[in-house]
Amino acid sequence: MRVFFYGCMSLYGYLADKNHQLDWLYQTGSVEATDYDAFYAQMDIVIMGKKTFNAIKDLDNLDEIYPTTTNYVFTHEPNLHVAGFTFVSGSVVDFIKQQDVTKNIWIVGGNTLLAPLLEKDLVDVLKIQVAPVLLGDGIPLFEKSDSLQRFELEDVTQYGPFAALTYHKSV
Repeated sequence: MRVFFYGCMSLYGYLADKNHQLDWLYQTGSVEATDYDAFYAQMDIVIMGKKTFNAIKDLDNLDEIYPTTTNYVFTHEPNLHVAGFTFVSGSVVDFIKQQDVTKNIWIVGGNTLLAPLLEKDLVDVLKIQVAPVLLGDGIPLFEKSDSLQRFELEDVTQYGPFAALTYHKSV
C-alpha cells in the first residue's frame, strides 16, 4: 500500500481560503493543465474530510468526479448518503492500516487527515502543486508539529502557472 497526498496550495501554504473556499484556485488554472489524470489513474481509494467534501459537493456530476476509486469521507455527521461516497468516522490512521496492502490511497484536502498520517509516518508521497497566489489568510496544508520528518525531492515540473513538486518519504 502507498499513501499519497496530492493537492495544490498558495504561496503561503494554504489549501483553501479562511472560509474553506477554493475559488482562488479555480481562477488560477485548470486541472487539465496538470498531471491529474495520470495520477488519478493510479489510485484505488480516495479519502477526504467533510470540509473538503463540502467544497466539491455542489459541483455538477459529483458522482463522476472520482468514478474509478472507492471514495470515503471522514465526518462526525451520521446518516449522510451521497452516491459514489461512503461516509465514515473514527481514526484515519486506524482506517488506513485496515486497507488492502495492494491499494494506492489518495488523501484529498486538509491537514485534519494529513497531520495524523504524517505523525505516524504513513504518507509515502507528497505531490504538491504551488499556485502563484498570495492568499492572505486560509487553511494551512501542514499543522505545526514537534516531529521532524524528511522527504526527498523526486521531481519539479511546471504545469501552466503551477509549480509541481513531488517528494518521497526518506528511507
